[in-house]
Amino acid sequence: MTTPLTELQPELHGPAQLDVPRPTKIRRMNREGYKINWWMTALMLVASLTILVPLYFTISMALKSPEQAASGTGFAWPTDPQWGNFAQAFEMTNYPAAFMSTAFITVISVLGALGASSLVAYAIVRNWDRKFFRLSYIYLLSAMFVPFPVVILPLIKQTAMFGIDNPLGVAFIHIVGGISFNSLLFIAFLKSIPIELEEAARLDGASTWQTFRKVIFPLLAPMSATVGIFAFLGSWNDFLLPQMLIADPALQTLPVVQQLFQGQFNTNYSLAFSSYLMALAPTLLVYLFAQRWIMSGVMRGAVK
Repeated sequence: MTTPLTELQPELHGPAQLDVPRPTKIRRMNREGYKINWWMTALMLVASLTILVPLYFTISMALKSPEQAASGTGFAWPTDPQWGNFAQAFEMTNYPAAFMSTAFITVISVLGALGASSLVAYAIVRNWDRKFFRLSYIYLLSAMFVPFPVVILPLIKQTAMFGIDNPLGVAFIHIVGGISFNSLLFIAFLKSIPIELEEAARLDGASTWQTFRKVIFPLLAPMSATVGIFAFLGSWNDFLLPQMLIADPALQTLPVVQQLFQGQFNTNYSLAFSSYLMALAPTLLVYLFAQRWIMSGVMRGAVK
């Protein structure tokens, strides 16, 4: 006589079955049980809004007359906004020429930093078993510890000797000077890309350059966004290199020409802050237009 299966395994049926937790229910409970720390959220929101304080101060000072700017704390909104300060600062700094010079240096520096640093990092990572490339990695690390003021005087003499004491020479120095830091960023990211992707491309007949351009470089989008931001800010806001290297005053950049508002005994704060706002506007536009691309690149890196 055979015993029914339900009697041999009672734990699979009856009330005991209801006591067994299901994974789906556990996940729902975890989602529903998640609590938001509203105090910390409010604190972080207030901290993020502090950026509006210096921005308000800059706008307020830019719209004041010289008399209003010299009196008070600077946070008081001007009673009679001087919108003509922007036109006057635009004319005194020769804004179109300075803007084009700054934009030229910035674009060349960003493109050069992305191209040169990614190629250097790719060569080191994929040839790590060779002694020369391991020594190159150590060389890049050691180059980051060299103070920039030590090499500024030789750079001035060499750029004048080779005839590149102009915006192109400044962009070249930005690219070369940033290879150490930018390459280290790319090296750390390249180590996470599986080499099987390159082997598959080579089986399809792709050369080394085609593999890098069509397979590797698109995967570097998240880190390229980071390196591009650093290169953009470093080039756009640079004051020392253009001032020291560019021989023609007509080719000077925005940070350098803004120095004319500061005299030996006085400073025209209204026009100075007006020029600061005009120099800040392209940076804000770049962030607004590139924000979606940067965030999508970061998300692709997280998913990968």
